[in-house]
Amino acid sequence: MPKFAANLTMLFNEFEFLARFEAAAKAGFRGVEYLFPYPFPKQRLAEELEKYQLTQVLHNLPAGDWAAGERGIACHPDRTGEFQDGVGTALEYATALGCKQLNCLAGICPKEVSAERAERTFIDNLQFAAKALLTANVRLLIEPVNTRDIPGFFLSGTKQALGIMTEARTSNLFLQYDVYHMQIMEGDLAPTIQRNLSRIPHLQIADNPGRHEPGTGEINYPFLFQFLDGLGYDGWIGCEYKPKTTTLEGLGWLKPYL
Repeated sequence: MPKFAANLTMLFNEFEFLARFEAAAKAGFRGVEYLFPYPFPKQRLAEELEKYQLTQVLHNLPAGDWAAGERGIACHPDRTGEFQDGVGTALEYATALGCKQLNCLAGICPKEVSAERAERTFIDNLQFAAKALLTANVRLLIEPVNTRDIPGFFLSGTKQALGIMTEARTSNLFLQYDVYHMQIMEGDLAPTIQRNLSRIPHLQIADNPGRHEPGTGEINYPFLFQFLDGLGYDGWIGCEYKPKTTTLEGLGWLKPYL
């Protein structure tokens, strides 16, 4: 049976952020993820997790100025120091929250930077982060993202991600497979997951088009969830979608899996 984590950045926006933990628990979720914990004190978030018996499944490393349109800095050669400082901050939060996975967003490749230099910077940063996280028994993940929603995003496909993982030569680097992003970029979802299952400790879902809840688009999620069960996938599945109406009204798809 799949384990679903509510992405509190995307879901339960009817509530202010700290109230979303309670809302997720009442809806039947046992895990949560979100983009960034950093606007809130570590202890305050930890209190919500403990109060509602929720597992902190995942959050991202600091990713630059999100409000200004930045979507990660890991491929930016001139911001290596900022990236390394962010790894330390992320580890502090992960430790306080009991989070065993951190996702590294590659970012949008700067126009003046060649693809080769961006890749070398990304790999160097991943090696640094993977080593730092390993000491705390925390996995480092990278996530390919579609370039329709985020034009210029550096990491945009499974094959590219696997090549970078091979080049990084570290045991503590894994693939976060976002079904929505990869349906847009390459399709062939089930065979891709099957081929790379040992390197995928976390999945995220949304339907396409629209990035809404499962059942609103073209992806056959009942088949995919059954397929994952058949493969023996035991990781979390992050619900990173935009509800068409309200979160609760759109949770009918989840009821068979609770």
